Amino acid sequence: MSSILTNNSAMVALQTLKSVNANLAKTQDVISTGKQVSSAKDNAAVFAISKVMESDVTGFKAISDSLSLGESTVAVGRQAAETVTDLLNDVKGKIVAAQEENVDRAKIQTDIDELTKQIGSVVGAAQFNGLNLVDGSSTDPVNILSSLDRDASGNVTASQIEVTRQNLSVTTPVTAQAFGTTDLANTAAAEALIDSANSTTIEGDAATIDGGTSNVAVANAANEVITIGQVAAGDSFQIDLGNVPVNVAGGGTATGERTFQFVAGANDGTADVASNLANQINAFFEAATDSSLKLSATVSGNEITITNGDGTTTNAALDIGLRAQTGGTPGSSAASGGLGALQTIDVTTNAGATGALNAIEDLIQTSVDAAAAFGSTEGRIATQSDFVGKLTDSLTAGIGSLVDANLEEASARLQALQVQQQLATQSLSIANQAPQAILSLFR
Repeated sequence: MSSILTNNSAMVALQTLKSVNANLAKTQDVISTGKQVSSAKDNAAVFAISKVMESDVTGFKAISDSLSLGESTVAVGRQAAETVTDLLNDVKGKIVAAQEENVDRAKIQTDIDELTKQIGSVVGAAQFNGLNLVDGSSTDPVNILSSLDRDASGNVTASQIEVTRQNLSVTTPVTAQAFGTTDLANTAAAEALIDSANSTTIEGDAATIDGGTSNVAVANAANEVITIGQVAAGDSFQIDLGNVPVNVAGGGTATGERTFQFVAGANDGTADVASNLANQINAFFEAATDSSLKLSATVSGNEITITNGDGTTTNAALDIGLRAQTGGTPGSSAASGGLGALQTIDVTTNAGATGALNAIEDLIQTSVDAAAAFGSTEGRIATQSDFVGKLTDSLTAGIGSLVDANLEEASARLQALQVQQQLATQSLSIANQAPQAILSLFR
């Protein structure tokens, strides 16, 4: 049945044309935006996932900036610690020179003071964006944002890299060691603190070595064992070495004497006292005597063994004197923080020069530990920064695979839809002309 009121063919052609036009508009939108999913109506699930991932990418880009800032800050601290280490090694060289005979210790002390000031300048300038990790102004760690961790429920937690500050300040308050001035009641009381196998007396007020009476004479290739018997805060221990062949500036040796002192603190035990005194003696032997003489001090628990050569050379006998006092003041150590102990280094006296050898080793170790700590943290930050960069690239690529359009496919589809549009238009035109055939029936 033909009808001029209802044209079924035209309706079908019109619906086809509308469908083609809709698909053509969508394809043109894909080509213009470059995205297969550009809004939530295109694919709500994929759109939601992509937006969460895009927010993560934005966060990780900010984290990358945070890591770069943190790495630069830590690098400044590491460089400062390494420079301080080099300067402390220069100080050590001056202290070693002060161990020799016939040197101007006053001038050496002046050089040490200037190097100490230079260390202070380095520490003070070691800041990045106002943050100084080595000046001892704070003990609070510095946290650097390193990651945003999202769990399966969508909860986000921040991860941080903790940077521990290192105190390399030369102005840290310190207490100089003060040897006790209170005599013990008698020799037995003194020997309860410090004694040796062959000693007959312990000096209770002043030790005399050269020109006086020594407690022990250690012959060539022989040794003497010194025992630390008991320790209390303020107990003062002294070992005197006489008739020591000390290097002379310019070559040769001269017979000299040295005093080694240690004042115990509340936390020191007999082994701590023995270790400290042995370290002082060994540092002196290494710095101021010929290594061929094989002079050494070894420690085992609370015992110090001083050895006068191994018999391969003919060494003169060493004089050993012992002294004990009470009422002393223990000095600050490097373990108490900072490099303030540089203030107490005084090489103008024999006791000060020998004590400085042990002190400078502790200070150098402090700066080396600081450089190592910063280096480890800097390496970790660099690794995390590299990872965050790669993670950001992976997330960006993942977002692209979800929402980006396949432009080759879109181009081919566009051409096909354009052809379909033309055909649908022709079909609608033909269908619209069909009712005109009815006119011929009324002619």
